[in-house]
Amino acid sequence: MNFEKITKQVAELCIRTGEFIQEEVHKVRTSDIETKSINNFVTYVDKTSEMRLMEELSRILPGTGFIAEESPSLETKELNWVIDPLDGTTNFIHGVPIYSISIALMDKSEVLLGVVLEINLKECFYSWKGSPSYLNGKSISVSSAASVKDSLFATGFPYHDYDHLDGYLDFFRFLMQHSRGIRRLGSAAADLAYVACGRFDGFYEYGLSSWDVAAGILLVKNAGGIVTDFSGCSNFIFGKELVATNPSIHPEFMDVFKNTFFRNDKDA
Repeated sequence: MNFEKITKQVAELCIRTGEFIQEEVHKVRTSDIETKSINNFVTYVDKTSEMRLMEELSRILPGTGFIAEESPSLETKELNWVIDPLDGTTNFIHGVPIYSISIALMDKSEVLLGVVLEINLKECFYSWKGSPSYLNGKSISVSSAASVKDSLFATGFPYHDYDHLDGYLDFFRFLMQHSRGIRRLGSAAADLAYVACGRFDGFYEYGLSSWDVAAGILLVKNAGGIVTDFSGCSNFIFGKELVATNPSIHPEFMDVFKNTFFRNDKDA
């Protein structure tokens, strides 16, 4: 299988789909917005984009299955496309310019290729098994920040799972006081892409789905970064929690994270 060729085909597909999404940004009306769950929205743009992506991906690689945000009942197979057609829908419907398309191809639990398109800046991040990570054709790498105090972080806010909120806020407070700052873009796919190219030194979030992170995980790893779950293990694609950093700060980050985030759980 020629992963490079397939990845570039997927990147071109993302760019075309991104053009459609951008054309619709000022056309969405309040009546077009559906609520899937608390603070979790979908529009015809998400659904139409996903349908177009699945049709074209089936042509690129026939016989594959799908794990897709807006189509939860699809059949999965040994090879599956993992798709978020519009990561950052809340931003999109409010006209806030950070939202992305995320596509990965997985062989069971292994990510074979990944593409993230940040639509507004027309930045296409991509990588495949055994390759570097790229941004618009140029190779990228994670940052060289050597300590938490010299790092800029990204995170996301939980939509509905508030069981770990006390620990989350404790760690948020720590980073406010002991790092260069924290950003919340509203698109986990973009957050991971930005770690891969060194704009962020680290990213952490819980409550994530596989379609939010599968492509970005490969980008970070192939750009020299480290990805773990909150316990420092490897259940980060389907485990709904993730830490991604450069290698230099990862031990320090995880040490503080475990002592801060999990403290409330231990005390409970």
